[in-house]
Amino acid sequence: MRQFALLLAIAAAAALAACGEAPPPKAPPAVALKAAAVELREVDLTTSAEALVEAVRQSTVSAQIAGRIVDLRFDVGDVVKKGEVIVRIDERAATQALAASEAQVREAEAAARNARVSLERSRQLLAQKFVSQAAVDKAEADYKQAQARLAAMLAGAGAAATERSFATVIAPYSGVVSARHVELGEMAVPGKPLMTGFDPSSLRAVASVPQAQVAAIQASGKARLEIPSLERWIDVRQVTVMPAADPRTHTTRVRLELPEDLRGVYPGVFARAHFTVGRAPRLLVPRAAVFHRSELTGVYVIDGKGVPRLRQIRLGTAGDENAVEVLAGLKPGERVALEPVKAGMAGAG
Repeated sequence: MRQFALLLAIAAAAALAACGEAPPPKAPPAVALKAAAVELREVDLTTSAEALVEAVRQSTVSAQIAGRIVDLRFDVGDVVKKGEVIVRIDERAATQALAASEAQVREAEAAARNARVSLERSRQLLAQKFVSQAAVDKAEADYKQAQARLAAMLAGAGAAATERSFATVIAPYSGVVSARHVELGEMAVPGKPLMTGFDPSSLRAVASVPQAQVAAIQASGKARLEIPSLERWIDVRQVTVMPAADPRTHTTRVRLELPEDLRGVYPGVFARAHFTVGRAPRLLVPRAAVFHRSELTGVYVIDGKGVPRLRQIRLGTAGDENAVEVLAGLKPGERVALEPVKAGMAGAG
């Protein structure tokens, strides 16, 4: 019986094929799409300007004595703590100079002691009328001269000790090494750069804004910084307008103090500063829903049957890291797909 039924089914399919009719194709499986609503809400109105991240504390450590570099403790990208040794310079010549200065100090101390004893003896003999006042005066002069020479030798020894300490270069503050200018074994001379570093806990961004917008920026005092390379937005701690303007470009520099716990941000990174200049209601669409194809900017709108439909839109400038203003092409309440690529494969755009 089963074989007979199978033969009937094959015969029916063959008859349909002979008549030019084929069985209807199967409907494609429904694809679940994440979607969000287009909404009208009040947002900050901003004006944008290109900015550059810089370090508040950035310095280059240079050699203060001559000598061969015998130790390099850190390289580019290493984290250094305040007081750690970063470079050592051969200190043998400085050590010999210090030893010579200390020997001269001991010699001067002995001479000063002898001069003091001689002065005391001359005073005693003067009391007994054995020497003249001139001899006592000369003894006092010799003692003062010995004291002055001792002071000079002590100063020289202190300078030699300080110079020897320059052979050990330490970090002036905690930070990150951004450049190393020497190699092990090279000759260091006074003023030669050794390493450059910056403090990552004190960063800021600097932007130039048109003078016409300075008043609104000062009145608001609020701004956010966008790092396009990291796809990240940062809340600015403080906005400072510099009290000077560039007469050629008619712009004013503005500093934006950044938080201390930033990761992945370093001096020289390009940024975009968004200064708040007011608030107003705007129609917003999620940034994740927007895609760009050549000169087309569009979204996939979910219709009443759950099918995504391609629609071209025109964007504005207002918004934040999650949503952007839409000027034309959408209405409040419409739902858009948050995965444009997936929606394009499932829909009939």
